Amino acid sequence: MKVSLIQMNIAWASPEQNRKTAEEAIKSAPGSDLYVLPEMWSTGFATQPDGIAESENSESLEWMKRMAASTSAAIAGSLAVQCADGSFRNRFYFVKPSGEVTYYDKHHLFTYGGEHLRYKAGEEKVIVEWAGVRFRLIVCYDLRFPGWARNHEDYDVLLCVASWPTPRVEAWRTLLRARAIENQCYVCGVNRIGNDPNCEYCGGTAFIDPYGNAEEAQKNAAGTITSMIDLTALNAFRAKFPVLKDRD
Repeated sequence: MKVSLIQMNIAWASPEQNRKTAEEAIKSAPGSDLYVLPEMWSTGFATQPDGIAESENSESLEWMKRMAASTSAAIAGSLAVQCADGSFRNRFYFVKPSGEVTYYDKHHLFTYGGEHLRYKAGEEKVIVEWAGVRFRLIVCYDLRFPGWARNHEDYDVLLCVASWPTPRVEAWRTLLRARAIENQCYVCGVNRIGNDPNCEYCGGTAFIDPYGNAEEAQKNAAGTITSMIDLTALNAFRAKFPVLKDRD
């Protein structure tokens, strides 16, 4: 499976502009089976979501559906969403070309930045299968909690989207590798670049194999990493060296 990870500069609270940026990035990397966008890719990381968060049936979600259909690929990324009951969710969507939508609501809200004050945490772990590959969905701060991301031999790829600031980017890089090695899986980590009202972001988007080898995007630059998920190689590695069988 060919996967493209999109490292983009997110314009603050500007969904239309960000949809255009994302569409250009996707079109610049044709032929992938999955395109992954960062956390809150349409607005930036909005801890004060009033007037910024989009509806559950937003134009950004409809755009994801149209792009999935037109590219015959899945499109993934999180949005700041206001639900019908008025609550806010950091919702990671995985949209298939058929129009089928699966989502995961971020479980570990970023208390240091006040995300927990306005958003409601999700409680369900979510795994979605696409083209024979099983993807576990997590968002940003979730990456720091290995128990939440633990592989119980039920996924092949850990998909993490983020708005991870520059001062802590080395933690991001290290944790991505740790999750790949300990869970004997591929890890796709997609981070943004640019600035919002609170933070600066330098990227660090990476595709990591089960051995911890990483292909990383250029620092402070918009760009796309395209790599291959090799299930045959992954399953052979797991059969030869069955680490997950000995997990706690």
